[in-house]
Amino acid sequence: MSSRVLSTEQAKQAIRQLRSLISGGFTDQISQLDGQGRILSDPNVWDGPLAEQFRGSVWPEVKTALDKAAEQLEELRGQLDRISQDIFAAGGAA
Repeated sequence: MSSRVLSTEQAKQAIRQLRSLISGGFTDQISQLDGQGRILSDPNVWDGPLAEQFRGSVWPEVKTALDKAAEQLEELRGQLDRISQDIFAAGGAA
């Protein structure tokens, strides 16, 4: 394991960008996708053989994947926070 500690301005910017994308971009879009999927899963809104297939198999699989992606993005955000704080505290700030 290396003892080198380095955090360039480029790294700080990338961390800020990732945090911003996770907090605002992807998380909001996942939430919006979920909302639209729930609407389309209502047989009073959309019905027929393909709509049944959507709400019976397509949407549940996609919803599971979206939930997992949101969870993993939140974990990544937390890891970025911890790692960057550790590096900055160790004197790796450029």
